[in-house]
Amino acid sequence: MRGLWTTARVRTAEDRVMARVPAGSLMRRAAFGVATVALEVLNGGRRVGLLVGAGNNGGDALWAGYYLRRRGIAVSAVLLDPPRAHAEGLAAFRRAGGRIVDRLGEVDLAIDGIVGLSGRGPLRPDAAEHVAHLNAPILAVDSPSGVDPDTGAVNGPAVQAAVTVTFGCLKPVHALADCGDVRLVDIGLTPELAGPDLGELEVSDVGTAWPVPGPTDDKYTQGVTGVAAGSATYPGAAVLTTGAALLATSGMVRYAGAAAEDVRARWPEAICTGSITDAGRVQAWVAGPGLGTGLGAEDVLRTVLDAGVPVCADADAITMLANNPDLWDARDPDTPLVLTPHDREYERLAGEVGDDRVAAARRAAEKFNAVVLLKGHATVIAAPDGRVLVNRARTSWAATAGSGDVLSGLIGALLAAGLDPLLAAGSAAKVHVLAAELAADGAPIPATSLLTAVPDAIRAVRPLPTR
Repeated sequence: MRGLWTTARVRTAEDRVMARVPAGSLMRRAAFGVATVALEVLNGGRRVGLLVGAGNNGGDALWAGYYLRRRGIAVSAVLLDPPRAHAEGLAAFRRAGGRIVDRLGEVDLAIDGIVGLSGRGPLRPDAAEHVAHLNAPILAVDSPSGVDPDTGAVNGPAVQAAVTVTFGCLKPVHALADCGDVRLVDIGLTPELAGPDLGELEVSDVGTAWPVPGPTDDKYTQGVTGVAAGSATYPGAAVLTTGAALLATSGMVRYAGAAAEDVRARWPEAICTGSITDAGRVQAWVAGPGLGTGLGAEDVLRTVLDAGVPVCADADAITMLANNPDLWDARDPDTPLVLTPHDREYERLAGEVGDDRVAAARRAAEKFNAVVLLKGHATVIAAPDGRVLVNRARTSWAATAGSGDVLSGLIGALLAAGLDPLLAAGSAAKVHVLAAELAADGAPIPATSLLTAVPDAIRAVRPLPTR
């Protein structure tokens, strides 16, 4: 798992390191890393432009310009706040033959040293004008300027980076926002960093956690997933949710609801009944997709919550919990629960999301004593004990009707297999995004195509078998 540290903790770690090393050495080490990546990105190009703000971020850019000049690269710099430009970096840049200009001309690469981690809010008008003038790819120092480094929020003009070079550790922005290709440069911070504030599951984490049958397993030992979804109006939700649960693991799926005939026709291996009371025993329930919000649906949700097994509550289940707080009483407080709202559902359940999606997910997780998966291009998954995972999609192909039904089915199957609810939600989110990428292959897809690609996505994250 990749760790992510907030800027406050990074600054504390930097202060400790700087107290032990010669003045300026940390900045020069970081700048050398920027210059090294810049040379790689240039790929034969010979012209680099710097946008230099005040303070250390601008200093990193100026020192990077110094190292690039020593390798024969033509480097020009715009000082956005000349009186506050980093004095030592500026002197070194000038000694190396760097040019100070009023506006960058034609360059092969621009380096964003405007504000970095110290910045909050959008770019100021002057900086925004210089960025808008560029026709070259941008390499951001630490984080793209104008993007909040802790929340990833963009509330106005901001740098769109092709590459971001960051130092010592990853920060929340690198998972919550588009930072292009993120490169990490070691500057000696690791010994000063305790456990991360956020985590990002890697493919190997998901592959190792994903349940596959062993020599003594059967359909029951791998987990039986119950699905309470769909209706006469929305039978497709039942078909998608059940299909995802079936494709996720080698256990068993029991479907209960009004769409039993539709589910049986598409998935004959599912055990289908028309009533939740006839479903039989399960190790976890998925409830909500296409279920409706009437009294009958409330009775189904109440039965699911009262079953004493982990529950993934999605879509209409979230709406019912928001509209009828009495439904919460059916749940034993210690029964694992995963809530999967998008922003509008979250607002009904717990108020406005706001710019800080991590804080919002944590609030709801604590309030409801549940794992909360807040959907979005960067999905945030928070546990009531404060742990948080972030899963950022590289594409938007999963933004299609029915996609969420597939995700809830995956989560439910992993819960039935016995995975920790946070790991189950995070792993399902990772495979869900990968399945969308594999199915789309560059063109829009429906949720049924995403569903079909789930086995390929699981194969892609599973470690290669050893001989």
